[in-house]
Amino acid sequence: MGKVFGDICRWERNAPKDRKMHTKRELKKELGNIIFSTIRWCDDLGLDPEDCIREAIKAQKKFKK
Repeated sequence: MGKVFGDICRWERNAPKDRKMHTKRELKKELGNIIFSTIRWCDDLGLDPEDCIREAIKAQKKFKK
């Protein structure tokens, strides 16, 4: 997660040395990596990803209030 987060931060900073890599496709790939890795980690820990998502939705709604 740390590497992907760093890649997304670098994409956002948009330094001249990195601009060739900054495409919509690259950003989609990095965000997809976060999603896919998280689902895999849920499975590795014996958790149902859908249950984890439901818990996150509840927490987000509570935070919003």
